[in-house]
Amino acid sequence: MQMEFIRKMPLPQELLRDYPVGADLKRRKAERDAEIADILTGRDDRLLLIIGPCSADREDAVLDYMHRLAQVEAQVRDRLMIVPRVYTNKPRTKGVGYKGMLHQPDPGKGEDLLAGIIAIRELHTRILRETGFSCADEMLYPSNYSYLSDLLGYVAVGARSVENQEHRLVASGLGVAAGMKNPSAGDISVMMNSIAAAQSPQEFIFRSWEVRTPGNPLAHAILRGYVDNFGRSHPNYHYENLRELFELYGAYGLANPAVIVDANHNNSGKRYLEQVRICKDVMHSRSLSDDIRGLVKGLMVESYLEDGAQKVGEGVYGKSITDPCLGWEKSRELILRLAEYQ
Repeated sequence: MQMEFIRKMPLPQELLRDYPVGADLKRRKAERDAEIADILTGRDDRLLLIIGPCSADREDAVLDYMHRLAQVEAQVRDRLMIVPRVYTNKPRTKGVGYKGMLHQPDPGKGEDLLAGIIAIRELHTRILRETGFSCADEMLYPSNYSYLSDLLGYVAVGARSVENQEHRLVASGLGVAAGMKNPSAGDISVMMNSIAAAQSPQEFIFRSWEVRTPGNPLAHAILRGYVDNFGRSHPNYHYENLRELFELYGAYGLANPAVIVDANHNNSGKRYLEQVRICKDVMHSRSLSDDIRGLVKGLMVESYLEDGAQKVGEGVYGKSITDPCLGWEKSRELILRLAEYQ
């Protein structure tokens, strides 16, 4: 095996011990977990809005964004439940480039996974303490979930991971909502099979233990568009797509039919300004059908302090260094508009 063993990482229980979450924060997270569950199971008719940077690249700008988001959330919480995106590890199509705060807590320096795992835990803790938000993160590496299990309120399994057996099995034991994205090639049956696997009890090896899970009834769909054989983007958020998904949920016999529509990625063709129009289109579809309104539980939006994206090293505060994002003023206006539609 041609691997250089650099250092042994702390066990999750060691990190949770050294960087603890107090009783008040645990109680706050549990309250939000219950709210998200109520929305996904239909007991609460508010809309979930999962919104925030494509990648959480620097603590100061992310915290600035979260404090602004908390102020807006106070105005809309009777109609929307906001779950901030704090994505700290990023998949790379070619396996190279910036892989998120987990790998590089300072994007301008080299990889340091020990500093990274501490940095992402501290960031999620600060957000919960300072704003009351428990956040969403992507489960790119299933074995790393345990480092944040007492902090995350929502987990996404990405388009590149949704067909992977380990991701599906670990999602079955999370205890919080798990959104399963359609794969980048667009085969909806792959996503539905992943939801079925995540909702089912499972036994497997995890972190050197044989484990058993009860199944996760809060596993659900995320539609994010897809690419064809020629690399062209195609959306899957239209009314017809939502109707087809509604019928598929019935055919599969899954619990708690639900979908979050990702307004960026291939749904927008990575044209980040299109997110506003796409959100409005989905809200219109909800208004046309009780079935679709009951199915579409939320939206996902990539948003940061500044419009667009930049290259690593350009140094614009609050501007994405991965996919382009909707800037703050446009995001704030969108949130208020969605509350009106809801």
